[in-house]
Amino acid sequence: MPGPRNILPPMNALRTFEVAGRRLSFRAASEELGVTQGAVAQQVRLLEDHLGLVLFTRLPRGAALTARGAAYHAEVTRAFDILRRATGQVHAGDGSLTISVTPTFATKLLIPQLSSLNAVLPEVEIRTIATVAISDFERDQVDIAVRETRPPFPPHLQAELLFRQQLVVVGSPHLLGGRTRPLSRAEARALPLLHDAYGHWQAYFETRERLPGAVFNQISLALDAALAGQGLAIVSRPFVQADLDAGRLIDAGPAGFAPDADYYLIRKKSPGPRRVSDLVWSWCLDTFALP
Repeated sequence: MPGPRNILPPMNALRTFEVAGRRLSFRAASEELGVTQGAVAQQVRLLEDHLGLVLFTRLPRGAALTARGAAYHAEVTRAFDILRRATGQVHAGDGSLTISVTPTFATKLLIPQLSSLNAVLPEVEIRTIATVAISDFERDQVDIAVRETRPPFPPHLQAELLFRQQLVVVGSPHLLGGRTRPLSRAEARALPLLHDAYGHWQAYFETRERLPGAVFNQISLALDAALAGQGLAIVSRPFVQADLDAGRLIDAGPAGFAPDADYYLIRKKSPGPRRVSDLVWSWCLDTFALP
């Protein structure tokens, strides 16, 4: 039985309907919302029951809005846009911005440049979240994210390439001493290896066997060990360029392969300007983007 006309449907059902209607796929909606496909279908049925209307025609692949569903979706989308703009204005007014970056990007690139960002926006509190988890911009209250990823991106996101990954082998001057460079595979194999979660050394030596050496769950920890002379690490060049320039690390040669993901700056699209977000977005591109 339809609900009373003066009682609004549950907000979660409306949000699910907005995403499902925009993506025209319950599967794609479930990925965007971070829930199961069954949960999306349940919320859509709840809304249809509340309204007493069929909103979607289920297809073998995806879904299509009915005529009344399409008209309702247009109004629901407009309402959510108003809410998003109002929330953005509140965030812009409180003088804060949250940026989510990977732990290695935070320690090796962002933190050394924070004084430059503070000089651009001295009145803004910049909140940094270091995580590799995919951000839900609304749920996590994140304004801008930096992620290791690849296209295509959902249509509701704006993404700009910061840099493509160029993997290099690095080690400390203490470890490499007077060795000629680039190191051969045999020379690298004779030195201690520092591993991270990516398993780059297996790709470097073209093997699936387990290789000896210390294992770390973050690139930044493997780099700290490399700086301490504990072994060789494979890392994306932008993360070690300052250490290479200062002579704290030595470039022992290219890794000889490229990962299938690069570093992108990402945020939700907005119908209007966002002063603080726009300034930080431009600063990130000016500071970290490579040609």
